[in-house]
Amino acid sequence: MSDQSDDALTFDRTAIGTPGLVQSLTPLVRRVLAPNQGPFTFTGTCTYIVGSGHLALIDPGPDLAEHIELVLHELRGQSIDHIVITHTHRDHSPAARAIQAATGAQIIGCAAHQPAQAASESRMDASHDLDHKPDLLMQEGDVLSADGFHLEAIATPGHAANHLCFALREENSLFSGDHVMAWSTSIVAPPDGNMADYMHSLDKLRSRSETIFWPGHGGPVQEPQRFMRGLVHHRRQREASILKCLASGHATIAEIVPRIYEGLDPRLIKGASLSVLAHLQDLLNREKISSSSGRADLEAQYKLGAGLSRIQD
Repeated sequence: MSDQSDDALTFDRTAIGTPGLVQSLTPLVRRVLAPNQGPFTFTGTCTYIVGSGHLALIDPGPDLAEHIELVLHELRGQSIDHIVITHTHRDHSPAARAIQAATGAQIIGCAAHQPAQAASESRMDASHDLDHKPDLLMQEGDVLSADGFHLEAIATPGHAANHLCFALREENSLFSGDHVMAWSTSIVAPPDGNMADYMHSLDKLRSRSETIFWPGHGGPVQEPQRFMRGLVHHRRQREASILKCLASGHATIAEIVPRIYEGLDPRLIKGASLSVLAHLQDLLNREKISSSSGRADLEAQYKLGAGLSRIQD
């Protein structure tokens, strides 16, 4: 799921195909595009088929009958052994159960979502697949050794607390879920999304050697190290813009969003507000700002900490 409101990077918003078509990407990877286009999902969720004969399916997508039927039809005569989930947002994992029922495959990968405890935060649970029940959890460094390929799990919380990426060793590539996408920056929406975790996970991926990323939406991330440097710079610039807004007396998220997201599509205001909230939460944890409520929430008023009171434009 994407923020799509960020414009400080050069994004590749080229269409990657149409739902209902199966594309062969590499000797080991095929892609099926789910028919769930939208402002947060771009052309739809990318479901990846890895291997030949005995297969792994990465992010089977939303619970849409036409998509599930297409995947099963494409894979007839082959064995789906594993259904691998990067994270439990509802555009990525729900189809796993119907595909498992049809094939007997194991559902593996990320853990089930842990709902927020506070009533004021429970609104965010609607974005998660609360019925997700994996057969086998994968954690940092775990490897799925399958017929002709290996998938290594890399813990990348930030976009979602349970987010995993998966490195395909044979092709030096990485399935990046919603953590890194070429068409847009990822939304980081508290309480499940966490900006500090997101930045740490970017640093982790920047230390790796994969040369191409296959994301959950949109086309491949080419030159991922360069692109991730841009993502880090972009987030730092976004933080600086928020601090300048606070220095100018714009104290609420409702005041900040239109000043740092000019010409924003109205459908993306909520997502932009949550991304600003994630930055404010991080700044509050680092004691760079203070909040009228004592915590980061959408309705609070914010102001700079004493040491930042003279930020200039």
